[in-house]
Amino acid sequence: MDAPQMTDDITFLTGLISAGRAGEGAVQAIVAERLTRLGCAIDRLTYDPARVRLRNEFAEERAMTPDERMAVVARYPGTGGGRACILFAHPDSEPLPQEHGWASDPFAARLCGGRLHGWGVADDLSGVAAMVSGLELALAGGWRPRGDIIIASTPSKRHVRGVAAVLERIARPDAAIYLHPAESGAGMGEIKACTPGLLEFRVALSGRAAETAEPGHSAFAHKGHGVADVAATVIAALKALDAARAARVHHDRIEQFVSRASNILILGLRFGEEGNQNRMPVEGILEGAVSFPPGETLDMLMAELKSEIATLALPPAWPAELRPVISFPAAVAGAETPLEHPLFRAVNAAIRLETGKDAFVNPVHTASDIRVPIVQHGMPTVGLGPLSGDLTQNGRTNEWVDAQDHSRCVRVVAAALGSWCG
Repeated sequence: MDAPQMTDDITFLTGLISAGRAGEGAVQAIVAERLTRLGCAIDRLTYDPARVRLRNEFAEERAMTPDERMAVVARYPGTGGGRACILFAHPDSEPLPQEHGWASDPFAARLCGGRLHGWGVADDLSGVAAMVSGLELALAGGWRPRGDIIIASTPSKRHVRGVAAVLERIARPDAAIYLHPAESGAGMGEIKACTPGLLEFRVALSGRAAETAEPGHSAFAHKGHGVADVAATVIAALKALDAARAARVHHDRIEQFVSRASNILILGLRFGEEGNQNRMPVEGILEGAVSFPPGETLDMLMAELKSEIATLALPPAWPAELRPVISFPAAVAGAETPLEHPLFRAVNAAIRLETGKDAFVNPVHTASDIRVPIVQHGMPTVGLGPLSGDLTQNGRTNEWVDAQDHSRCVRVVAAALGSWCG
């Protein structure tokens, strides 16, 4: 490592990366110990993700990690009369495959060319470290907050609902800040203050093979109902709906950034037997997702998709009992915090102090965790984090965060706490 660049906050982050070799529990133990030394009261909150109550959000249980989870929740008490704030980030990262393809040991943090590489560093150990180091920096000069500061290191991936579980069990703070490195390339020049919702859908396709004892079906294709025929019809209908929604569903902030507020993405289509091109497929699955803006409800969107599939113009002579059926495995609502809100202003001012200019607002990070406090509790929330790249969850290797930008993030957190909590 480049020792001259190893500031205290980077040293703490490298310690979390190393602890990750022993698992999430080891990371949480270091976080709890550090926050205890800062004078925080610590609560190790255990919960069952499937039992966390949510509004405008759902997921099939099979999509979740089934085990009980644990969050570290620390409270630094305010002196009174100020606004409370919760900082949250997630210590769980992608599972390490046997063949990871990294250039070096993923758990031996490597600082090279200003980039700190390590397993989970950008998703989201940098966020966990920044909120702890940010509080430490804020307190170092003798400042004491008037409002309580809550630090929550809580699981998030695979619908485990960590911050929702925490907010169910604590007195509601006045605002929330989500710490997570920025995937967009903007780094500490970016604030997440708007996130589109995401609705996943699955269309079950059914057909009927021609009546024949022959093992091959090609000669009889005209007498059967292969799902390829109805799949093409479903895709065409979804494409038409996508275009219609783009014309009538609007959201200024999102459209200014990406030109349209809603999109339907076809993720995949599966039917037939691999290696057997002579049998008619009679079962299939089409999967996709819809991004949609804050303000549009899940009920409205699901009803629209159900109606589209229910009224689908099927191919000629297609049996009515073989009509496609749509279901919804998971969904989250969109959310946003107004730019004129005092929380946004406080965080933007802290970023301006570091970068010399106002923050860029990223409104298209779909299903960002900033949604949880907003949707579930009406709590203003923004997200921020340092420059990062090559995220494991994006299929890349040698995940990294910019070391200097991580240190900037720590300073921004400290300044934002000073401004918000008083």
